[in-house]
Parts: sequence; structure tokens; C-alpha cells
Amino acid sequence: MCGIAGIFLRPEKSDPRKLATIAHLTATLQHRGPDASGTWIDADGGIALGHRRLAIVDLSEAGKQPMLSRNKNLVMSFNGETYNFAELRRRLEESHYRFRGHSDSEVMLAAFERFGIEASLPQFSGMFALGIWDRRTRTLHLMRDRMGKKPLYVATVPDGIVFASELKAIRAYPGFEPRIDRHAIAMVLQHGFIPDHSCIWEGVFKLPPGSILSVTADDLATGSAPHLRQKARRWWQLATTAEKGQQNLLTASPAELEAELDQLLREAVQQRMKTDVPFGVFLSGGIDSSMIAALMQAQSQQPIRSFTIGFSESNYDEAHHAAMIARHFGMEHTEFRVTPSEALAVIPDIARVWDEPFADESQIPTLLLSRLARRHVTVALSGDGGDECFGGYSRHIAIARLAPLFKMPARLRHIMASAFQMQSPEKWERWLGRLPLSDGMRALLIENNLEKLARALTVTNGGELYHQLMGFSRGSRTASFGLLENNDIPDLPDAASRIMYCDMASYLVGDILVKLDRATMAASLEARSPFLDHHVVEFAWRLPAAFKVRNGQGKWLLRQALRRYLPEYLFERPKQGFNVPIGLWLRGPLRDWAQGLLDMHRIRNDGLMDSRSVQASWQEHLTGQRDRSRYLWSVLMVQSWLDANRHVSPSLPMPDPPAMKCHVEVES
Repeated sequence: MCGIAGIFLRPEKSDPRKLATIAHLTATLQHRGPDASGTWIDADGGIALGHRRLAIVDLSEAGKQPMLSRNKNLVMSFNGETYNFAELRRRLEESHYRFRGHSDSEVMLAAFERFGIEASLPQFSGMFALGIWDRRTRTLHLMRDRMGKKPLYVATVPDGIVFASELKAIRAYPGFEPRIDRHAIAMVLQHGFIPDHSCIWEGVFKLPPGSILSVTADDLATGSAPHLRQKARRWWQLATTAEKGQQNLLTASPAELEAELDQLLREAVQQRMKTDVPFGVFLSGGIDSSMIAALMQAQSQQPIRSFTIGFSESNYDEAHHAAMIARHFGMEHTEFRVTPSEALAVIPDIARVWDEPFADESQIPTLLLSRLARRHVTVALSGDGGDECFGGYSRHIAIARLAPLFKMPARLRHIMASAFQMQSPEKWERWLGRLPLSDGMRALLIENNLEKLARALTVTNGGELYHQLMGFSRGSRTASFGLLENNDIPDLPDAASRIMYCDMASYLVGDILVKLDRATMAASLEARSPFLDHHVVEFAWRLPAAFKVRNGQGKWLLRQALRRYLPEYLFERPKQGFNVPIGLWLRGPLRDWAQGLLDMHRIRNDGLMDSRSVQASWQEHLTGQRDRSRYLWSVLMVQSWLDANRHVSPSLPMPDPPAMKCHVEVES
């Protein structure tokens, strides 16, 4: 796992001084790779590559980057891991290829040299983002893994482009001029994150998952950021995988499918346990992380290290469940309980860690958990992806139950939407009582989902339905924009499958994986997610819907597989997720900090949000009239991000002096 950066300028405009700034860009990514750094510059070609290394496999000098291929024609800067590199290495050695070391980076570079770049990509199983310079054709190739586990930002700058693992490296380039994209701010206020097809800065884009972008000097002369992004070619597509999978459903018996899932996950976990450094597991006590922990311990002669975060508020605390599971497996378990004061202490780091406004409140425990684990290990496996693959979110269960409603004529659905809007919370609560949910999650759904479901019933487009289901804002002054690019959804047979696809294509990439990557990398910790192995993802899309959601319960087949390792009483309980008592904290220990950022004059002067709507939500929350914590947290994260970035761009909105004074006093 590493951090990468690169500069590509038109050769006739190439300036050695600008290319030399690659060292500065790379230095901003030290947290992603504290073990070594390297740069490579070709002034004639107008190219500079940088690399920060977190040594995981082959800790010797033979694994350093940027790395040249054996024939010196290719130069690579690579971030990530290729888990099947040993198998690929054997194939290459059969072709008489001789290796200097035993890193996966060298194997990837050899494969590119031997098979060609685009032919090699489908052979890799892993997570990666990389840049390769072809010295013969003077072409820069940028690539990203299938699921988008590793980030890759690309920015257009005068006379060229800059790319990097994180925006802070791009901001460090002298020619980059940051300008806020207000549409991105709107997405944060409505959903808590910026989708993968958008970015907080104009002129910057994220390379799409499963794609490759090839750039020449001619492209630099004519290509804007949107043009370059459209030029990216998909070497793997989630939409195709989902559509083909549902057209070729598995027909084996439940027992056979359970055995196949167990074997696929066992192999994915076993591959991700191959490191030259200590490793462990994030253990929440839920189904997904428990399954990963079970398979790790089943394949280890030594106790696996496990790590969990807890809260003093019992409705949000799963730490005791994680401890019970760790004891059952005989793991070496470490637990840390988050207090409001510890949350407040980490808040000033959030804007720096995430670079874009990011308002998933579980970012706080994820960052603290990563720091905790890094004291003991360098690699941690996680259960991320289990919900998206196997139908684990409450919306999957709800949509499966409500599927007949969405087949009704539009006029009838509008009438029903009006009826929902008039329903009392008591009736809504009784219906939710039939779903296997935690008290905290049930309270959140009671608070928000009557109006959300009413809005959802009035739309027919699948992308817009998802946008309505996922939204929580009230009164952003900027228009809505889809969570999926162009609202494109493949032809899937049922509403629940379409929502699962949207989650995998949008929420997973733009929220879950961003949260995991930035939090772990900020602590110089590598996170690996076996559920997102492409073989597991492809298997999940071939499952009939009943093997995911059945009898009002999600992840049915995964639960069956987990019973091989755990007694039911240790995992059969309402889903809780990584919920944070942010609503309680905002009324209590975080109130003064929030009050300063939510100052009405400050928000009005910034001109990015409706100050009256923000104040109304704040008062509703403080009085207990409604739980507005998710929307307020998104506002607070935007405001915190603005504070952290005002020094970057003088054109950013500036708060009035009283609001700034209040905020500084709180932080100090």
C-alpha cells in the first residue's frame, strides 16, 4: 500500500522546475507510505512520477518505486496489492522471466511488459491505482481496480495534468487553481458524501473504477477534465457483471451454494493474509467482520489480533459482542471506547484526512480504530462489502417487502404517497417493529422514512429512487444531482437488486471505501476487504434474490455459512452497523463546537447554504423536536472543510470575524 503522484506536461511546455515539484507532491503523501520515497523524472518527455512506500511484501530495496521494467521501456508508480501475484510470477518464470525481488509490483510490471497493459489488467486480483509511463510511445496510462478500492484523482493544470492518490498532493502543485464545485457541496448536504463521478474541486475528476485512461501530449493540448474522464475505457464493468449474473442465476441447492460461498471467502481471506508484516482484523461483532475473523482464525496456527471500538452509550455499543466472538475464536483482542472528548479531539483532523467534505459520522471511530490497530499491526482485514454483496442494509429489506407498491400505476402511487405523508409516527413505528433492526437504527427510520418513502413512491427512474432513499437534507439551495452518473442502472429483475447495485456502484465507492481508505492510510495502515474480491462479487450477483433477503432478514446465505463457525446466539441479533451517538453529542459535549460553525451570519456570508434552513434544523435538534443529526453533521463537515481550505484558495468564502473567533476559541 502506498501513495502515488505524477505530473505530465506538454513536452514543448515542459519546465524542469515544475517537474521537480514532484518531490513536494509526493511528500504530502508520507502517511500513505512512511517507509520510503522515490521520484523519477524525464524532462524530455514532460513526465515526473512520485511514490511513497508502505512496505508490505518484499521489504527490501528490490520493491522500491517508481520501478522500471526489465527492458526499461515502462516506468510504474503503483498503489495497492495484487493478491494472486505468486501465481502470475510462476507463469512468467515459465517464460524464462527472471525477477530481482519478490514484490507484487515487480510481477505486475513484468506482466505489463510480457502481455501488454490492457491484456494484463483482467489477470490481476486485488486493489490498485497506478500510473505507467511508456517511454516508447510517450503515453501515460492510468488505471484503477474493479471496485474502486484505491483512489486516483486527475486534475487539469496549465499545459498538462497532475494525478495523485489524494487531493492534498494535487493542491501542492504550483499551477493548480482550486475552485469549489457547488454541485459537490450539494451532494454532501443531501447524502453526506461526494459521489465518485464528482469532486469538490472544479477541473478534477476521479478515474472511474475498473477503467484505464491513456494520455498523450496531444490529449494535453485539447483535453478538459470532462473530456479526459470520458476518454477513460472500462476494462471491467459492475453493470455488466450484475446484469449477466442475474441472467445466469446459480441453480445449485442451498447447501451447495453455502459451501461454494465458504470456499470463495476462505480463499479470499487466505490470499489477504499473505504479508511480510503483522496483520489483524477489524471486529465489530456483526455478521460480516465475524465471518472474516472466523476464516482468518481457521487458517492460522497463532491467535489472530482483533480490534474493536465501543461507545459508553449502550444503544450504540457492540464492543461486548465483538469481545464474546473474539473469546470464542481464541483471538488476541484489543478494545477501545470512544468518549465525546476523544471525538472532539479528532474532529480537527477530519478535513485534513479526507480532503473533500465527508459527513459519514462513523469516520470518527474508523479513524480511531485505525490508529489503535496500527500500534500492533500494519495490515487489517475488514468486513466492508458484505452488506452490498449480500443484501444487508435495512433499505434492501424494506424495498423487497414494498416491491409490489412500485409496480402500481403512477397515479395510484401518488395517492399512496399522500397517504404515507399523513400517517402517524406510531403506525410507522409498528410497521418497522417487524424488521430486525437495532433501537438506534429503528429510531432513525421512524424519524425520517415516512417522508422519504412518500417521495420515493412518486418517482419511476431507478437512479432517482435511490437518490430519494439516500437523501437526508432539508433545503439545500443547489439542485439535486444523481448519486449514479447519468442515473444508469442495468436491467435487473427486482427492485431490491437494483438498490443493491446502486449501493455497490455509488455508496460503497463514494462513502464506505473512501472512509476506510483515508482513515487507515492516515494511520499508515493497510486495509483489505475479502468480500470485495471480484470472484466473491461475481458469485453474489449470480445468487437468486431469496438467497440474500428472505423472511424480512438480509444476508441469508452468509448467515448460513457463518453457522459453521459461530453459534447463532453470538450473531443473530438486530443489525446495528457502525452507528455513532452524534445526535446526543451535538446536544451535549459537542454543542459549543457546533454552535460556532453553525453561526447564521457566517453561513449566510459563505453563500453555500440556506442559513435559515440550517438554523431551523439546529433548533429542532436542540429542542428534541426532530433528530437532524445527519443533516447537521453534513453542514458541520462542510464548514470544517471550508475552514481548513481557506488558506489554499483566497477565493473561498470567508466567514465574518465573530464566527471565526468563536471557532478558533473552540479548537484551541
